[in-house]
Amino acid sequence: MADTKTPIADPAVRTPDGLRRFRFPRFRPGGVAGRLAVVVFVLAVAAGSVLVVRSALTPPPGPPAPEIPAEQVTAAAVEPNSVVPAQGADTAAAPRPQAVQSGADPLRVWAGKLAGPTGVPARALMAYGNAELVVRSSTPGCHLSWATLAGIGRVESDHGRYAGAALGDDGLPSEPIIGVPLDGSAGVRAIADTDGGRYDGDPSLDRAVGPMQFIPATWRAWSSDANLDGRGDPQQIDDAALAAGRYLCAGGRDLGTPTGWWAGVFSYNNSVPYGQKVFGLADGYARAGASA
Repeated sequence: MADTKTPIADPAVRTPDGLRRFRFPRFRPGGVAGRLAVVVFVLAVAAGSVLVVRSALTPPPGPPAPEIPAEQVTAAAVEPNSVVPAQGADTAAAPRPQAVQSGADPLRVWAGKLAGPTGVPARALMAYGNAELVVRSSTPGCHLSWATLAGIGRVESDHGRYAGAALGDDGLPSEPIIGVPLDGSAGVRAIADTDGGRYDGDPSLDRAVGPMQFIPATWRAWSSDANLDGRGDPQQIDDAALAAGRYLCAGGRDLGTPTGWWAGVFSYNNSVPYGQKVFGLADGYARAGASA
């Protein structure tokens, strides 16, 4: 809004040399009021100079830090080892384990149907559903559910959407998903580099990578090739989801039982709030999918 007040006289005058110099108000030398006015005026000018200097030294604000997906999720009020999440919408109508990019197929149709009710991107659902089919074929006693994988995927990377990324039809995020340095700071484990920066680009410290956030050493142990392109890639969500499913089922765990389910999730991240967040998400996804 424009200022409508009477303009204040400029306290500076222009000298013959063209420079602007401050003109101090004239007061009676012997007057107390005059001396106080001079002091106040000088202090005001000095304070203004300090503000200008501080403003000049303050760096401009940088871009906001990406939101951490796990911090956006509320932990479910459930005791560990007490119950398992609801069963998800059956993937039995989907095809047998296969490369999930092979055009329109029942798995793609299934994922498209559940994407709206669950709020999970269809491309991510295809990866979770395919991983369930593969693991149920190879390890039927584990009872892996796509909904559990979806819960982990939401907490770890918001289904491949961390920091504004988006999954392409090839299952790769538009930008590689790289976690924070595992340097032992508050809430972070200390893990020295184990991959020479091959997966995380960091030759000094390890970082979790990809939509399911595998640390390099764990990825080397559980690397999977779900899209059948001849290599395992932690950034590719089909590969990452299948590796996560195999990892959850390790050691003969039965995810259909409370103790087995919680043990599997705690193997992924040994934190009660983490497990409660995954539980709440998995249960919600399963119920939404079942009613779709």
